[in-house]
Amino acid sequence: MKLVRHDANPILAPNPENAWESFVTTNPGAWYDEASGQVLMLYRAAGADVEHRIYFGLAVSDDGYTFRRVSSEPVFGPSADGFDAGCVEDPRIIKIGEWYYVTYAARPFPPGQYWVHDPEKGYQKPECPPEFPFSIANNVTATGLALTRDFKTWIRAGRLTDPRVDDRDVILFPEKIGGRWAMMHRPMTWVGPEYGTEYPAMWVSSADDLLCWDSPKLLAKAELEWENRKIGGNTPPIRTPHGWLTLYHAVGTDRHYRLGAMLLDLDDPSIVRYRGRDWLLQPEEWYELEGPYQGVVFPCGKVVIGDTLFVYYGGADKYVGLATCSLSELLDYLLACPA
Repeated sequence: MKLVRHDANPILAPNPENAWESFVTTNPGAWYDEASGQVLMLYRAAGADVEHRIYFGLAVSDDGYTFRRVSSEPVFGPSADGFDAGCVEDPRIIKIGEWYYVTYAARPFPPGQYWVHDPEKGYQKPECPPEFPFSIANNVTATGLALTRDFKTWIRAGRLTDPRVDDRDVILFPEKIGGRWAMMHRPMTWVGPEYGTEYPAMWVSSADDLLCWDSPKLLAKAELEWENRKIGGNTPPIRTPHGWLTLYHAVGTDRHYRLGAMLLDLDDPSIVRYRGRDWLLQPEEWYELEGPYQGVVFPCGKVVIGDTLFVYYGGADKYVGLATCSLSELLDYLLACPA
């Protein structure tokens, strides 16, 4: 079972006409609006500045394949002085009622051009005195929540994750489960015998309030040859009769990112019921191998139209690609792979 790339990939590429997206357009979140028949894509964008500030742009499609940008300016970006003043990255979108709930990774200072390894050429964040909070002094990645009804006006709700932990790949489930909200996340430092995992892994936490999470449980860790480093969630879960379908990424010894899929228990999403044994997509094309990070396929969004699963992914931290498959065939494949 494999995802099939769209012939016209990459479907979105950097736009030299806009400085803020002239170097990077990647890692898109997506939502299918059944009323309009449009797919909305919120994509990560950055220019060629040394600081590498990161923003979100918005594109729309009438068929799921061909997208057009809707604005020459970012629709969302770093705050003036908050925990997300340096960048906003990797949006994941769910919708509850009239509101879209967007989780995003963020830092208090820009990340700099992380592919430039010469410290004299790279961006240096401001020096911080030793008494500064850990998250600020170390420019730790946090995850924020933003709310919108139209992708024009926003409520910047705040931080979702513990400021003492680099915690990203945060994905909300689209409905309450057992009376509580649930989210997947990947805390980088929760490793070792006390956590039950040698490498950063996928966890599930629950909450009565979307900004106050507790009861973390280890969901899945690296087990297979192609995922023998860190793993993390990629796309918001889809409810199916067989479980919550979600895609995840794994980093192998070659440092390449590959995609897998699993089905989680409908009533207890901390239980993996089915898990594919092989990857669905790996870096092979030039737009997945040539960029700031060479060897990445990284989706933040997927939609279902009819029986087709559309997976929108970042390639090489620079482009947006599209890969598809039959949803029913993917479910049949997973049901043959009990965890």
